[in-house]
Amino acid sequence: MNAIISATELASDMAGPNPPVLLDVRWQLSVAKAAGEPPFDGRAAYEAGHVPGAVFVDLDRELASAPGGRGRHPLPDMAEFGTAMRRVGVSSAVPVVVYDGGQGWAAARAWWLLRWTGHPDVRVLDGGLPAWEGALETAAPVPAEGDFQPVPGAVGMLDADGAAAVARSGVLLDARAGERYRGDVEPIDPVGGHIPGAVSAPTNENVGTDGGFLATEDLRARFKALGVSGDDSEVGVYCGSGVSGAHEVLALAVAGIPAALYVGSWSEWSSDPSRPVAVGPDPQ
Repeated sequence: MNAIISATELASDMAGPNPPVLLDVRWQLSVAKAAGEPPFDGRAAYEAGHVPGAVFVDLDRELASAPGGRGRHPLPDMAEFGTAMRRVGVSSAVPVVVYDGGQGWAAARAWWLLRWTGHPDVRVLDGGLPAWEGALETAAPVPAEGDFQPVPGAVGMLDADGAAAVARSGVLLDARAGERYRGDVEPIDPVGGHIPGAVSAPTNENVGTDGGFLATEDLRARFKALGVSGDDSEVGVYCGSGVSGAHEVLALAVAGIPAALYVGSWSEWSSDPSRPVAVGPDPQ
């Protein structure tokens, strides 16, 4: 099954006999803003207009725990995550489609969490809400309670030690912007740089100018150039806090390459001064 779905395919599925549960996960990374500029409000954006039938999911509250030593977006409590997913109508036997405002990061985080906890049929709307050509609605539906019970471990996940091991013996991709990988700037976390041995692979290079993913063969070529051969070598991905890294794992899935996500990512790694940090354009 493909990990992404086009807007045309989604419209067809919504009109079919087994329509998917739709989750709207609009979110933006919180960074310093100009004086007086309010933070992005995903729920307000949802209430202003969303794909008919979609239910809003709050990334910071429902797809992550509170920030701390495990990073800025650590895994959510599994009992709370299961409750949240059932509340928005997720059931194990019903397909799920997730979308965001177009960047794809937040939708990928929801996709990865549901896949990691065992849901068999989750896809991301390629291009997000901007790709949707149908009508929008403002009324918030009240879905029937779902039956999804999360069972962690269905797909790969790394901790800090596991990420370091993949950097040594496999391919560890850093999905952040190149300047953060090099350590030229670090606007969010305690220190700039990257995990020694990791390869710079900005996730925004996996999409085209329309916001959708590159063609499968183009993604395969890109990852091959980064050292991902597609054989049995282990592939891991990290980012700042396990959100944009999920988008890179999704791109790898589109290319047919399984990869494990280091959820704590650089926000966890850099919080421990005993962990090594590499700077500059080279992995080591």
